[in-house]
Amino acid sequence: MSSHHIVRDDQEPALIIANGASCSPELLGQLLEWSPLVIVLDSAIDRVMQLDIKIDVLLGDFDRDFDPDHYKEKQYPLEIVHTPDQDKTDLEKAFDYLYEKNFTAVNVVWATGKRTDHTITNITNIVRYRDKLKIVILDDHSKVFLLPRKFEKWYTANTPISLIPIGHVSGIYSENLFYPLKGDSLTIGYRTGSSNHVAQDGLVMIEHQQGDLLLMECTD
Repeated sequence: MSSHHIVRDDQEPALIIANGASCSPELLGQLLEWSPLVIVLDSAIDRVMQLDIKIDVLLGDFDRDFDPDHYKEKQYPLEIVHTPDQDKTDLEKAFDYLYEKNFTAVNVVWATGKRTDHTITNITNIVRYRDKLKIVILDDHSKVFLLPRKFEKWYTANTPISLIPIGHVSGIYSENLFYPLKGDSLTIGYRTGSSNHVAQDGLVMIEHQQGDLLLMECTD
């Protein structure tokens, strides 16, 4: 695992390493290569240290007798950010930190798997940051992000795509999906757009009028 990261330009997204299931070294290495800032949540720091990764920020509530100063020498220079607010998760606090530092985008790994309650919370809470950060949550099988009102991207045929509403989403239209949406509504727990796929090589368009709609690019 690379012990450092390089920056191509100021537009590259930061990287947050949470404390869910680990992703592959290949995925983590690809994200580290271009991340201008790497944040690790306190509960994951010991796992990260074993991978010889250079990090920039250690953030969390530091409960359960956690001693952040223990990691300063091995990770110098390391910024310690104590966030004791119990009304937000540590991941949300990391999003707030990046917004305050004028970052516009962030990739997140180790945010899924392990505890299901953490996975659901981490994925659904990104809607709160619609107007602050472009957030992408990645693991070895999925790439999850919140859609703007109109979304266009080129895909190869048969790419698996799932559309998951957070609450109720209405006025959904699509082009170049195998199961087209034409003014449809989706509601979590009742009807979702899971396990759709791209019809043919080319541009996919997804538009929705109201609500928060997640797109998941998935691989089996």
